[in-house]
Amino acid sequence: MPHSFQVFAPAKVNLFLHVTGKRADGYHTLQSLMVFADAGDALSFGEHEGFIVETAGPFADDLPKTEDNLIDKAARLLAAEYAVPLRGKIVLTKNLPVASGLGGGSADAAAALRGLARLWDLPEEASRLRALGLRLGADLPACIGSRAVFADGIGEVLTAMKDMPALHLVLVNPRVSVPTAEVFKKRQGAFSEPLPVPEKITADFLGECRNDLTQAAIAVAPEIGDVLRAVGTTNGCLFARMSGSGATCFGFYEDAGAAGQAANVLTAAHPAWWIRAAKVI
Repeated sequence: MPHSFQVFAPAKVNLFLHVTGKRADGYHTLQSLMVFADAGDALSFGEHEGFIVETAGPFADDLPKTEDNLIDKAARLLAAEYAVPLRGKIVLTKNLPVASGLGGGSADAAAALRGLARLWDLPEEASRLRALGLRLGADLPACIGSRAVFADGIGEVLTAMKDMPALHLVLVNPRVSVPTAEVFKKRQGAFSEPLPVPEKITADFLGECRNDLTQAAIAVAPEIGDVLRAVGTTNGCLFARMSGSGATCFGFYEDAGAAGQAANVLTAAHPAWWIRAAKVI
């Protein structure tokens, strides 16, 4: 029987995102607490003489119609790194909105690296996969492990956060794609002072943080402001914030019941939005 299996690509959520500076090469330096939710995409892997990527799922039609995507790039990088033939079939089930601030493309590419390493019987070398991932994007190294990390630099300096409290979220996207580069171009004002790596994550600590790209993203997509207001007024919402460069926002709740109830209320009021209650894994 053919060797086949599935790999989950969880949504990445920036619980906060501070822009701390800009390097000479044009990259912005950031600090963020990146966590991963139990909502996400799925990649199925199987044997194939050549190499092929197919798409399915509710947001498959929104993906760019090009073979030059992150999954293809990840596969070619991995094959070159380990000097193995490029082969296999990947079916991406796209459950997350595209260009939504949830790191979907990065999570998918990271899952491709993990899955193809398994399909090709490569050594289990997470550090090597993280290094390959960084060549594809700043979020990739964190997505390899898909566990809570404090990210610094351009996203490549990662500190694992242990003893994370149970975190319950409602993810909301107004079905608007927001180009990250455009948001950074709109960003104005001073840079944030860098924070030390927190010893413990608490609701109070998170509430004092922010997303420095919010106003720039609202200038690009005003719907983000509507989402933040709607989420922030749901019962039990401790705070509402945007993830990444948008347009997905989230509400933070004390328990799964409050998050589920908020998701139901928001869905009834805004049926055109993509809304999911989620728990941080």
